[in-house]
Amino acid sequence: MTPALSCLNTAPRADALAMIAPLAERSPWVAEAALDARPYENDEALARALVEAIRALMGCDAGLVAWRITAGRLEAALVLAPEVPLGKAMAILPLLGVGFQNALGVMAPPEVAVHLGWDGGIRVNGAACGRFRCMASTGDPAAVPDWLAIGFSLPLIPDSDRPGDRPDQTSLYAEGCADVAPAALIEAWARHSLSWINRWESGETRALHADWRALVQEIGEEVVQDGIGGTFLGVDEDFGMLLRDGDTTHLIPLTTLLEPAP
Repeated sequence: MTPALSCLNTAPRADALAMIAPLAERSPWVAEAALDARPYENDEALARALVEAIRALMGCDAGLVAWRITAGRLEAALVLAPEVPLGKAMAILPLLGVGFQNALGVMAPPEVAVHLGWDGGIRVNGAACGRFRCMASTGDPAAVPDWLAIGFSLPLIPDSDRPGDRPDQTSLYAEGCADVAPAALIEAWARHSLSWINRWESGETRALHADWRALVQEIGEEVVQDGIGGTFLGVDEDFGMLLRDGDTTHLIPLTTLLEPAP
């Protein structure tokens, strides 16, 4: 248990509320409800408490943005209540990636290149720089989920004082983006993403596919995904990966990227 988490567990409720409130944008009641789960054994337990608070108090209304900013990392997530089966709703994962690129692309210096991976990876100037993650109330692709939470974690500064040891890993500020304010980036990401969601719901799937495809570097390359190796040919209409292994083409749906829900 970290010192900060120990302090959160033992602090008076008013003080603890002030400590936890920044984790949910404009949502003090989420923080208030999450405090009922104290003491937290670890950061994962705290995250589970926040998710459960959102589910209980909001009914997973679409559009809730939760975020956390520390000196070295930015984390943000969007909670949605899809009206389509999970297999279709998972298109929100690449959609939010496009929204992130749109936001950072405007705020970063023009020489900074932002690309995406099919598996949720974020690449800045060719190196890995955080990733997207996703959870849902169900893992059944044919079921309409009660909620779908998709978010990203982005390192702001290098994780070590020897960043040259891992040239394939980078951080936002190390790539010349020190003037990008984390809170402003979250706001821009949410704005661009919600705009894309409106377009996607209106049937503009072709535009989303075109913009996403232009940002993915691995198409046409040899990759390994879900234990299967082959050539990444592209995606189907629901952004499932098409992977050619010899004479066989495998379809790997985005639902394979779901992490267990708390």
